[in-house]
Amino acid sequence: MKRFWQGLAVMTLVATTVQAQAPLGATDITAAEVREFIAQLPRDEATDRPIRVVDLGGYRLGVYGVFRPASAPDNSSLHETKVAEIYYILEGSGTLVTGGTLREPVRRRKSATSAMINVNSDNGIEGGVTRKLGKGDMVIIPARVAHWWSAREGDMTYLIIRPDPDNELTLK
Repeated sequence: MKRFWQGLAVMTLVATTVQAQAPLGATDITAAEVREFIAQLPRDEATDRPIRVVDLGGYRLGVYGVFRPASAPDNSSLHETKVAEIYYILEGSGTLVTGGTLREPVRRRKSATSAMINVNSDNGIEGGVTRKLGKGDMVIIPARVAHWWSAREGDMTYLIIRPDPDNELTLK
């Protein structure tokens, strides 16, 4: 009988552990939701806003919508964080420079509600790799890598997927 209770205790412990580690439900973001979100972004400034940020059980993942009008100035950035960025171009095209060194960098908080620190420059990047991106293209920018749209041919819209191992992104 003692073995029965010990066995039951072990099975209960295993079942509880498995239940606690059960996968989280999937999160859907439809094409219609993305189109509607992008359509509602301001058209007079460069924007980068979260469509959805989810907890994936130990880290977060954010999906952001970006609109960059042709008239908006571009500064170069480097995020002092472990958050990488994956750009997926929806509309428009431009020249993206990654790597290298920011010219005359300035450190500032990403926003009043964010713990992330950006290092920005209005003077671009020295060195780095230059590539032209257009509709349907993707680029993966590791954390702490400088990046800069050095040229754009008109307005651009794109998604940024941000894996966040330190849970810095605000859930939405």
